[in-house]
Amino acid sequence: HYMLAVTSVSPGTLGEDHATAGGVPPLQPIIKKAGLLGFCVFYVFSVSITVFPAVSSGIQSVNLDSGSPWATTYFVPLTSFLLYNVADFCGRQATAWVQIPGPTSRVLPALVLCRSVLVPLLMFCNYQPRDHLHTVLFSNDVYPVIFNCLLGLSNGYLGTLPMIYGPKVVPRELAEATGVVMSFFLTLGLAVGSAFSVLIVHSI
Repeated sequence: HYMLAVTSVSPGTLGEDHATAGGVPPLQPIIKKAGLLGFCVFYVFSVSITVFPAVSSGIQSVNLDSGSPWATTYFVPLTSFLLYNVADFCGRQATAWVQIPGPTSRVLPALVLCRSVLVPLLMFCNYQPRDHLHTVLFSNDVYPVIFNCLLGLSNGYLGTLPMIYGPKVVPRELAEATGVVMSFFLTLGLAVGSAFSVLIVHSI
C-alpha cells in the first residue's frame, strides 16, 4: 500500500514489471552490497562447526588417569559445551551495546579470517584417540578452556554483527530479502563446516 502511494500508482494500473519486481527481489544488488557480510557469516559458522563439537568434545583432561570427577565426568561437558554456549551467548548479547567494527570496515573480515587459527589450536589439545597427529602441544587443561571460550565468544559476536549489518546496507525495500540471503549464507556455512569436521577428525 505505502509503496503504491509513494509511486502514485493505483492498484488497478500496476504493471507486470512492477509486480514481478515486487515478487522476486533482485539478487545482484543484494550480493553487491552485502556479499562480503554474507561471506563473514558463512566463514564464522563454517569454522565453528568444523571444530565444535566434533573436535572440542573429544578433548580429554590430561589428568584423566587421576580418576578425579573433574577429569573423568565433568571436564568435557563443562569445557566443550557449557563454556562454549555461555561464551557464544555473551558474544551475541554484546552486539546490543557494542557494534565495532562497522559494516564497511575491512577489520571485520580480517577478524573473521583470524578465527581460522582456532582449528589447529584445538586439534593440538589433548584430543583422543589420535591416529595421525601424535603430538599434543597444549598439554594442560587450561588451554581447551581458553580456546573454547574464544571460539564461542567470537562466534557469537562476529556471527551476529554481519546478520545485523546485512539488511542495513541495502535499500529498505530489499532489507527483508537480504535477511533471507544472510540466513542462506549461515546455513551454507553450517553445511560446509559439518563436512570439514569429518575430515578434521579423521586427520588427527
